[in-house]
Amino acid sequence: MSNGMLSLRKTALWLGLLGTVSLMSLAAGAAEGDAGGPQPIPPSVTIDVAEPSFADVAPPPAAPAPKDVALPDPPPAAPVTIDAAEVIRPLPDIPLPDSAAALAAAQKDWLRVAVEARLSADLTLRELRLRQSDRESLSAYYAKAEYPLAWIRDGAFTPAAQAAVARIKAADEDGLDPADYPIPDLRLPKSAPPAQWAETDLKLSAAVIRYARDARGGRIDPSRLSPLITPKLDLPDAGDVLARVAEAADAGAALETYNPPHEGYRALKAQLAKLRATHPSQPSVKVPKGPTLRVGMRDDRVPLIRSRLNLGKEPEDRTVYDARLASAVAAFQKEQGLPGNGMLGPETVAALSGPSVARMEGELIANMERWRWLPSDLGERHIMVNVPEFSLRLVDGSDVIHQTRVIVGKEQSQTPIFSENMKYLVINPSWTVPPSILKKEFLPALANDPYYAEKKGYKVIRKGNRITVQQPPGERNALGFIKFMFPNQHAVYLHDTPNRKLFGAGKRAFSHGCVRVDQPFQLAEEVLGEKWSEEKLRGLIGKGERYLNLSRPLPVHLTYFTLAVDAKGQMKTFEDLYGFNHKVREALGL
Repeated sequence: MSNGMLSLRKTALWLGLLGTVSLMSLAAGAAEGDAGGPQPIPPSVTIDVAEPSFADVAPPPAAPAPKDVALPDPPPAAPVTIDAAEVIRPLPDIPLPDSAAALAAAQKDWLRVAVEARLSADLTLRELRLRQSDRESLSAYYAKAEYPLAWIRDGAFTPAAQAAVARIKAADEDGLDPADYPIPDLRLPKSAPPAQWAETDLKLSAAVIRYARDARGGRIDPSRLSPLITPKLDLPDAGDVLARVAEAADAGAALETYNPPHEGYRALKAQLAKLRATHPSQPSVKVPKGPTLRVGMRDDRVPLIRSRLNLGKEPEDRTVYDARLASAVAAFQKEQGLPGNGMLGPETVAALSGPSVARMEGELIANMERWRWLPSDLGERHIMVNVPEFSLRLVDGSDVIHQTRVIVGKEQSQTPIFSENMKYLVINPSWTVPPSILKKEFLPALANDPYYAEKKGYKVIRKGNRITVQQPPGERNALGFIKFMFPNQHAVYLHDTPNRKLFGAGKRAFSHGCVRVDQPFQLAEEVLGEKWSEEKLRGLIGKGERYLNLSRPLPVHLTYFTLAVDAKGQMKTFEDLYGFNHKVREALGL
């Protein structure tokens, strides 16, 4: 950049902060200074100036500019006092742009300065609801970009801007709220001042950045819901979002990719769309209690139930509980996770009452939100444990190659929610009693019975005032014969158990937080591969503690979904075991 253009930029920075002078006025002032030579500089000067213009600038007239150039009438505003010695001195050094290309370059420079001036103001970050750490990232992006603005070219919004706006307006398709991403007015006149173009461009950038972050799980902080919810959120950098979206061939599609790519998420999104299309304005009703209804029975509640299920035209006998109504009730029961027998019992009446569409929307959106807590790449091979479902699945590609029942933590000792990599297995593990169990259970039992440890087969180790309790390997060991290790801050893992009768229970919340696995040696064979068959692994029982390292880490995801769509497309509902789903709904205002 030439010294003259650098001086123009410095002057434009001052003027940009004031938002008061057009580029053409600046050029005309430069011409007069060149013609008349340096002028005396007073210590300070008070000026009133007009709004700058972003309109196309006509070439300067051939005749010399008059020495006295009249400024347009200024808008009513308080005069601004400036130090003339600091600001006006560079003006005589500014060359008059002598071509359309020079004027265009000057306009670009002006816009870059206007953007940087807005980003330098703390008020801007608050207005745009961006983090302090975003300032450097945004400044770096705008500084190195080919064009001074991300979404505007030659006074018009780019196709990328239009596509990004369309995606944001459709945010509710993914359970997000479009109102969270305010979109600036894209109908700016070409004569709008550069400061206004810069502000509009930054506002659109802020909306795009917030959408991308919310799509990746930034709406709420999971750890605030519970210290046991500790996913590693991958929130994108502000500059990286703009580089990916603003420069994409399809900006809308690029922005949408920040939503979870997983099949489970897409299935819930499809259910949300189906719910809204099927029941766009379903009325809220209160179905009175009464006897269980079966096909052929009559009841005064039947018309109300028909209305609730949007069945349309009523039959001649309005009070008959006919086969069509029973079929609709059965479909509703399946959606709610109830037995789909078509009979109208107390549970179905309770489910029918109230704003069920709004409630079901909230359930779907809350579960979609928890998919955002997972890594975008689950791993080609991975283990997925759904705590409310009491189920474990080993997935290879798109196939579930092993599925089994699990036992999870009690209400008082909940299983945490997070993702980590399994690195090794232990055959014949010993168990060191965790401090929490030692304090709450073991020490009180030992105080009541001095022989408690001996009876249970525990080994008490005393080092000074510190007591450690271990349970040696064996069939009585709380971990059973095998455990699957994925080191984590909660010190939980998957393991066998000597008490296998508990797997027959429907609600399997019995553990101290770890996940007990049914058929653990079958799972181990699938995890380790053909080299370690179930028979070979069982042959190690009783031969001392043995560590088996995995050839490559296996991602393990401990998840919490109360809604899921099975392979047949049927919605399944699970109990909100720890109240996590309710907390998510509250946090999202659902």
